[in-house]
Amino acid sequence: MDDLYREVILDHYKNPQYRGELDPHDLSFEDENPLCGDHLRIDLRVDEDGTVREALFSGHGCAISQASADLLVESIIGKKIDSLKTMTKEDVLDLLGFDELGPVRLKCALLSLKVLKGGLYGISGSDEVIDLEE
Repeated sequence: MDDLYREVILDHYKNPQYRGELDPHDLSFEDENPLCGDHLRIDLRVDEDGTVREALFSGHGCAISQASADLLVESIIGKKIDSLKTMTKEDVLDLLGFDELGPVRLKCALLSLKVLKGGLYGISGSDEVIDLEE
């Protein structure tokens, strides 16, 4: 992994810009990675036309899962809910600056996408909303 990407991940882990909870919120989703115990929650405020106006994450976990959540939440603000359903594993890996990750670290990196999509599709706790093999 390139040193620049390590620095980006550590910075988002140590100094997250989008950590917290929204109360009230329009949508809230949470899930965990049972392999390592990472846990995430994402709260959204959405306007009448389906655009995400505010988003925050909370939870605990490794540097990759927390940095991924911070970067993902930042990237979804201003986007329509329908467009979030098309986000892919590659989108998250691009945010983190990775081409590939091993299977354990991949689950950490994609937990935020799993939480977001699970909530959008109403399938909490399911890896089926993300194809890890794509």
